[in-house]
Amino acid sequence: MTGSTAASFTADDYRARLERAARAAAEAGLAGLLVAPGPDLVWLTGYTPPAVTERLTLLVLAAGQDPVLVVPALEAPDAQQAAGAPALTLRDWTDGKDPYAATAALLDPRGRFGISDNAWALHLLALQQALPGSSYASLTEALPMLRAVKDAAELELMTAAGAAADAAFEEIRNVPFAGRRESEVAADLDRLLRRHGHEQVDFTIVASGPNGANPHHEAGDRVIERGDMVVLDFGGLKDGYGSDTSRTVHVGEPTDEERRVHDIVRAAQEAGFRAVRPGAACQDVDRAARAVIADAGYGAYFIHRTGHGIGVTTHEPPYMIEGEARPLVPGMCFSVEPGIYLPGRFGVRIEDIVTVTEDGGRRLNTTTRELVIVE
Repeated sequence: MTGSTAASFTADDYRARLERAARAAAEAGLAGLLVAPGPDLVWLTGYTPPAVTERLTLLVLAAGQDPVLVVPALEAPDAQQAAGAPALTLRDWTDGKDPYAATAALLDPRGRFGISDNAWALHLLALQQALPGSSYASLTEALPMLRAVKDAAELELMTAAGAAADAAFEEIRNVPFAGRRESEVAADLDRLLRRHGHEQVDFTIVASGPNGANPHHEAGDRVIERGDMVVLDFGGLKDGYGSDTSRTVHVGEPTDEERRVHDIVRAAQEAGFRAVRPGAACQDVDRAARAVIADAGYGAYFIHRTGHGIGVTTHEPPYMIEGEARPLVPGMCFSVEPGIYLPGRFGVRIEDIVTVTEDGGRRLNTTTRELVIVE
């Protein structure tokens, strides 16, 4: 996909993001930011190169100068069409020329720069060779909250993505489960997400029976049976913004133990959601959810963090995990997804995307969190 992430964003929106990023870099003591193709570049400029190649494409946000996008000459026409292009200076280079020398001329030779996590080592090493006095830090390390706080337009897109994922769940709960392979139900989920507007599906976890005890199980050839608990975890991008939701269903009537474990996870998810408020620490959400599960005697079976941020990617900072003391801020969006995983038996996970409001939190997923019976 080239061009803007979503039609609602204008050059002024991207200009404001560029200015915000430049301020954040200065406050972090950086000489600037170097942004390679990927989610940060899309968020800052609306531009995605037409193909992934070895040719250098790099946004340079350096102190005291306007933003510059270094692009191969053969891709410059596409870059000029991006919604954020009017907020940038485009500097193209042709094959046979040294793009690293051209980029180095824009940088403080002894500066420390934040650089995209997904920048190729090829490009970073070449810049280091051109500027041996320079140093670099990953953007996740240097500016982990750069994209964390969403504006009103972004929240509208996040809400729509969540509603689309919910619509997919409302349909998938009515398809046959028993006697079909996990991969077949996963294919149904993929199709439904796309039908409801997702241009990209990142994952469709369908984990039945004992496979449910593996939080990142890849849907496979196991045939789903009556009596199985089935964890469904699915999401992707709609209009450039992420969805991610989990619900656990049961094929036929569950046992008392299965209902009890599901009820515990549901209570933990509710506790995590109720801990969301401005000024609370990210770890407070994890602690609230984890305490419910631990108090019920299943603490050893909750084996992952309670949540992760989401935006133009389906996993990004902030993380709801012990040790993360960063405060919640209105506009942050993240998952609240506790689970219990009983090896060799079954698993349960319930997940909503939540955004921080001025006085608490708001769920972006609204489907029932009760245990759904499927056939």
